[in-house]
Amino acid sequence: MTGKKEKEIKGLLIKALEKGQLALSEYESRKVIASAGVPITREALVQSRDEAMEQADTIGFPVVLKGSSPELTHKTEMGMVRVNLKNTEDVGEAFDELTGKGIKLEGVLVQEMVKGHREFVIGLTRDPHFGPCVMFGLGGIFTEAMKDVSFRVAPLTEEDAREMIGEIRAAKLLDAFRGEKAVDREILVRALVGIGNLGMKHEEIAEIDINPLIIRDGKPVAVDALVILTAPRA
Repeated sequence: MTGKKEKEIKGLLIKALEKGQLALSEYESRKVIASAGVPITREALVQSRDEAMEQADTIGFPVVLKGSSPELTHKTEMGMVRVNLKNTEDVGEAFDELTGKGIKLEGVLVQEMVKGHREFVIGLTRDPHFGPCVMFGLGGIFTEAMKDVSFRVAPLTEEDAREMIGEIRAAKLLDAFRGEKAVDREILVRALVGIGNLGMKHEEIAEIDINPLIIRDGKPVAVDALVILTAPRA
């Protein structure tokens, strides 16, 4: 991360804390993880129905629409996500639904819809004794059920990251099988090292949750992201 980019991320985090936010919006969270080298979907934050339709057409169908707000830490449960929108009419209707729920939004996020059969998770937690710790594991709906994860204390070396990736029980899912390409592990390595560095450089970050990280054509892409902020000191 360049000094300019690091300063920009620091400013974003401090501004959010000054506004009393407990978390970043998804749009802000994705800015943060992208700065660490995590690949994200093509997307645009829009403010109007027409803009949503225009951006969806530019990105290419199908797309996903999500309400974006620091308050929406559980968007799916709150009905603030619409997936597999196949044309501008679908997008317009979805925009009206999301903005008509009476929830204060910073905008609506229009994202390309990423499809893949393999899902992983990358996370960061701040342990009171060890400091920032990075997590990698099986993602999607299996994260809680399977608890197939590995951890390392930050900062991580590339070798640390490679060991983490190989430690999970589902590591074979990273290899080529049933016509699926092998996962580009070096992209995962850079992402894990980058997330660890974020935790080291920005004490404002309490947690990061990137789930799911979908494998598309052998490349990992972050579909959802959430950054939780540290509670202000008394």
